[in-house]
Amino acid sequence: MEYFDEEKVRSLLTWEALIPAVERALIDLSLGKIQQPVRSILRVAEHDGIFALMPAVDGDLMGVKLVTFYEKNTTQPTHQAVIQLLSAKTGEPLVAMDGRLITEMRTAAVSALATRLFARKDARVLAILGSGVQARSHLRALRIVRDFPEVRVWSRTPEHAYTFASEFDLTYAETPEKAVRGADVVVSVAATREPLVRGEWLGEQTLVCAVGVVTPDRRELDDAAMNAAIVVESRAAATRESGDLIGSGAPIYAEIGEILAGQRPVPTSRVVFKSLGVAAADIAAAGLVWRSSQSRATN
Repeated sequence: MEYFDEEKVRSLLTWEALIPAVERALIDLSLGKIQQPVRSILRVAEHDGIFALMPAVDGDLMGVKLVTFYEKNTTQPTHQAVIQLLSAKTGEPLVAMDGRLITEMRTAAVSALATRLFARKDARVLAILGSGVQARSHLRALRIVRDFPEVRVWSRTPEHAYTFASEFDLTYAETPEKAVRGADVVVSVAATREPLVRGEWLGEQTLVCAVGVVTPDRRELDDAAMNAAIVVESRAAATRESGDLIGSGAPIYAEIGEILAGQRPVPTSRVVFKSLGVAAADIAAAGLVWRSSQSRATN
């Protein structure tokens, strides 16, 4: 059985193929065509780590992502993962691959879908809270679906924000408020325990993609920011895993797959897309990589 390292995954995975593949997976998840339990999480308390298992069955393909989150890592990425694909017909193991890049790209691809759906057509200003891997990935993905003449970036580590801003010719913001006020789309990808985004800073049509916090004991949005149409990938996951939903008590308007499938209308009010990450998107991305490899091998 082959193992694809990150460089091989990178050579086989493109935004142009990934975004529609993730869109199909989210629709099928909401339609019940993909089997996916809520992820299982083990805490590695002695090392401040989290180990999660994310399985899914999608047609003839099934798989599991084994993902770790070690927030204090300095010499290794904070998020690392391995994805194993198997045949749903026979149970045969097909391929294993590094899942770090897939996690990075599929997360931003889902936010790109939300931006395509919910951001104003004339959106011009993007605010990014954070300056790490997801900040860069989101910038690339969102620019595929919208043109943002102005992009503001804030990070609690100013030198990181300066580096990010210089690398991509962005505007450095000294505070989260200066980044968010007047923005059409706000992407929150900073690790935090307390809310960074406050509702008083948001416009009536601002889209917030809340990506940075995925545990029930943390918040990235305050209650005023959560006073919006809340869209999620999976109701089952969001009601168990999202501290923003649990803490605010805000109701879920819809799964994004329901809206993509035309089962629910696009909200006309401000939207918060609370993204937690789902196995269906990981398996769709990994399947795309595997099939692309198979195609190249036969050509």
